[in-house]
Amino acid sequence: MARNTVRPVVTLRSTAGTGVTYVTRKNRLNDPDRLVLRKYDPVAGEHVAFREKR
Repeated sequence: MARNTVRPVVTLRSTAGTGVTYVTRKNRLNDPDRLVLRKYDPVAGEHVAFREKR
């Protein structure tokens, strides 16, 4: 089964510098820039911004 190039798998890395990552998919047509989501960082113990890593 071929992977869809419109919805690639991206890695989100914590901006708090703890090294925590999330893995998700994004729609490249709707979000051509780097994805930034606010998610929970268990090491920091709070919600922080997670930025797409390339």
